[in-house]
Amino acid sequence: QVQLVESGGGLAQAGGSLSLSCAASGDTTCISDMAWYRQAPGKERELVARITLSGASTYYVDSIQGRFTISRDNANHTVYLQMNSLKSQDTAVYYCNADVTDCGFLEVWGQGMLVTVSS
Repeated sequence: QVQLVESGGGLAQAGGSLSLSCAASGDTTCISDMAWYRQAPGKERELVARITLSGASTYYVDSIQGRFTISRDNANHTVYLQMNSLKSQDTAVYYCNADVTDCGFLEVWGQGMLVTVSS
């Protein structure tokens, strides 16, 4: 089994920055792609950013292009999301996600953490 624990959420002002971390534990050899999702109040959960196992390939949703950066440290089984130039529209619960299909499961989710951007 794989467990994901997120940290770094909280309150920021518009234009400011926050850095999110997600540490994996358990059978980390199962993990391939990792991603960050978010769910704003009254909206569906959306994919924000994804990174491949090697880190060579990333994907970003259009709304955060140029402002957020996803990265990972495989030695420490951690994925990061650096969020700059924050906007009030970035307010949401952010979830870490790991692809664990290599071990016969589909995916694992973190518990989620609230990011609030005040304007």
